[in-house]
Amino acid sequence: MSIDFEKIFGRVQLVDSFADYKVEVVDAFPDLRVKKVDTFADGPGLWQLVDAFPDFRIQIVPLFGDFRIQWVDSFPGVE
Repeated sequence: MSIDFEKIFGRVQLVDSFADYKVEVVDAFPDLRVKKVDTFADGPGLWQLVDAFPDFRIQIVPLFGDFRIQWVDSFPGVE
């Protein structure tokens, strides 16, 4: 599966099952650097966490995710 990380942004719901993507949270060497925002999640790596009507459903897993993310406060996006 080839994932275009530039298109994974917007309203994101964290779920326990039936996810669009399974991701691992890491401290180094992520595929995507993610910043949590309250509004304007309109660029790569900007996620607005919501409980309903998401653009993507994400499941956090310890191993074998579809890709790896790192939570950041600045410079979100693809490294």
